[in-house]
Amino acid sequence: MLASLQGLPQLNTVCNESLLFLERHFLANREQVEAWFALQWEKTPPPVYGSVDLRNAGFKLAPIDMNLFPAGFNNLNPAFLSASVQAAEKVIKQRVPGARRILVIPESHTRNLRYWENVATLQKILEGAGLQVRFGMLGEEVKEALDIVLASGQVVKVEPLLREGKKLHVTDFEPDIVLLNNDLADGIPEILQNLNQHALVPPAELGWSQRLKSEHFQYYAEVTQAFSEQLGIDPWLIAPLFKYCGQIDFMEQDGMTCLLANAEILFEQIKEKYAAYHIPYQPFLIVKADAGTYGMAVMTVRSLDELKNMNRKQRTHMSMTKGKQPVRRVIIQEGVYTFETLGESQAVAEPVVYLWGQRVVGGFYRVHQERGVDENLNAPGMQFESLAFPQPCDQPCQDVSPDASQNRFYVYGVVAQLSMLAAAREMSDQIKGAL
Repeated sequence: MLASLQGLPQLNTVCNESLLFLERHFLANREQVEAWFALQWEKTPPPVYGSVDLRNAGFKLAPIDMNLFPAGFNNLNPAFLSASVQAAEKVIKQRVPGARRILVIPESHTRNLRYWENVATLQKILEGAGLQVRFGMLGEEVKEALDIVLASGQVVKVEPLLREGKKLHVTDFEPDIVLLNNDLADGIPEILQNLNQHALVPPAELGWSQRLKSEHFQYYAEVTQAFSEQLGIDPWLIAPLFKYCGQIDFMEQDGMTCLLANAEILFEQIKEKYAAYHIPYQPFLIVKADAGTYGMAVMTVRSLDELKNMNRKQRTHMSMTKGKQPVRRVIIQEGVYTFETLGESQAVAEPVVYLWGQRVVGGFYRVHQERGVDENLNAPGMQFESLAFPQPCDQPCQDVSPDASQNRFYVYGVVAQLSMLAAAREMSDQIKGAL
């Protein structure tokens, strides 16, 4: 985190009428919003945790990604960590009443110390929730207990993950619940298959080897349609348009007909919306792998010609994602500008909202000084700035302006909860399908 970036974000666009409308409308109808969510959570319990990447264009506020295995807890404002503790305790005890011991399965890259700062913060949260915490590693990299020493001076102890029958454990530690903090992009290993531990959360089947972004955004579209009808708003204000292509090979240039056809449709749909709202910006698209994280295999498309004339470097970039997994499906998503900036340098920023269960517990800004307002910020060179507001931002405040930072983050939290609800329905249907 750089001191030069600290401070409250600035929204640098004159096209902010839609955002101001959402802020005032959600605040004025807060009771209705919360009653609607309460009913939805009763029908479909939320995943145990998650994070949602948002983009704020002023004329549109929408999620662009939703991660069920969040890895940035260390970027949350430490002053408000108690919110995470309370929410984590509630959702875990709801999932497994009386739970005392939790086994966390982290990512296997032991040399990425930034990731392990996240794990150390996750440990603090879970221990604060009254749980005994141990870490069990997948794979062969860790054959015996290992201490990972972090730059902060903290030490995280990891142990080989073991299985006996259909239950997981480490040495003599038998957990009541097992928490995945590994996105399983390389597939579900045998040790996690056919378990009778119903308390493996989130389910391994929601790892990126099987989960698809396009499916999540289909659930999200349905959720926002219902929410928007209830609140009397245009769902486009909070939802990105999208298409997908299921058979593509960038290196062999197979499937490009599907890609071009869907891109052309989306460009036309976006142009219609921009015209209706008098938006003076150029529409763009984001094409990215339909599964995976770490911002890999993502490109900005400003015209159909850019897709038609992809060079070898671009095709290579789009051909593989995390773990050198080949890209065979892509989601073509409406590009959402981010006009938020931080610091004197006006570095481009986007909010990332964190939730435990249904509760928003905070967030941070992903900041990139070398990327533009229509580009992917989840890329090498990004930085993270925790929300430096004077009080927790999971609740609005009627005594200040609707556009005050605390109230703006409340609106961000509403949209993030909609994404979490979409993930809840996604998870529920996946579990039903597995029965």
